[in-house]
Amino acid sequence: MKKISESFITEKKSKFYGYRYDVDSLEEVLEILSILRGEHKKARHICYAYKIGNVEKKCEDKEPANTAGKPILDVINFNSLDNTLIVVVRYFGGTLLGRGLLTRTYSKTARNLI
Repeated sequence: MKKISESFITEKKSKFYGYRYDVDSLEEVLEILSILRGEHKKARHICYAYKIGNVEKKCEDKEPANTAGKPILDVINFNSLDNTLIVVVRYFGGTLLGRGLLTRTYSKTARNLI
């Protein structure tokens, strides 16, 4: 596993931290997620998507359906990335963003990693 890049966005007081990794196995993905959960214990959501060969997965982590993991996975696929994990950690700022802005912010955070 190798961290490739990081990004940060603030939107209506919510903070979005993005991380991109090169990964070769599901075990690496699980290890990275465990580390990030330990580092970001107060985060409200840790959303992610990965693609390793023909295996793809997305996780919304209690965000509304298809507003977090799906836009992250779309960025991975649009850029034809493989063996890639993108994680976006959100600290809730107290203001609901709505589906549209939430989706755009997760997507922008992931795009900034490319």
